[in-house]
Amino acid sequence: MKPIWDARLGQVPYERARALQKRLEAARLADEIPDVLLLLEHPPTYTKGRRAEPGGLGMGEDWYRMQGIEVTEADRGGGVTYHGPGQLIGYPIVSLRHLSTDGVGSHRGIGVASYVRGLERLMIETLGSHGVSAGVVEGLTGVWAGPPELLLEGIGAAEVASGELRKIGSIGVHVNRGVTTHGFAVNVNNDLQPFEWIVPCGIEGCRMTSICRELGGEQDMGALMDEVSRRFAGIYGLRPQPVEPAALSGSAEQPLPSAASAPA
Repeated sequence: MKPIWDARLGQVPYERARALQKRLEAARLADEIPDVLLLLEHPPTYTKGRRAEPGGLGMGEDWYRMQGIEVTEADRGGGVTYHGPGQLIGYPIVSLRHLSTDGVGSHRGIGVASYVRGLERLMIETLGSHGVSAGVVEGLTGVWAGPPELLLEGIGAAEVASGELRKIGSIGVHVNRGVTTHGFAVNVNNDLQPFEWIVPCGIEGCRMTSICRELGGEQDMGALMDEVSRRFAGIYGLRPQPVEPAALSGSAEQPLPSAASAPA
């Protein structure tokens, strides 16, 4: 199996993480490094995706900044969303041309839709292993928690508007010449109040939840990251390979390590 670097970054400001993604994207496009999965958290930040409505931050950006929340643009899909401590962020920088979801690691390549379905599966399986029933909603990207009997094919926006389903995982990706940036976010232990001040991802009536809220107790973020890394690699036919965060933030004088020089 081909390796995927597994980097745990801790809490990183959004703009710094975006700059790192751009650097890794360029290296992946040049085939200088293997695929990479960045796992991290952000300080309180609202990001505006490419489909964000002008009124997505209804209180005005200055008001949100007065609450201690940064506001920034994002070149991912989707609308306005919130990131904060206690939310598990995954930024895969991967070449879709070399991934596989056939279970045998054929690496024949997959399309964007298959990649997004894989991210949904990743979150659903991880949540399920921790006792949170989750599924997808027809016509809406992301993962939703709710009663198992509702999490069936065919459910739609009506169940979201009624409050019967609660969003727990978000997806927003960018693809450049077959290489991905941005990715997914799972609400684990994070404060959900900032979601109440926006229309999350532009979905009217959307209620947010977290693993902590669903289960009634704080979760072990490190253990969840371990599981997410393992499941991500399994879904796309890859082998996780830990890499030190410092090795990913070098300069021209201190370049990124090659696949051969990274720790096994």
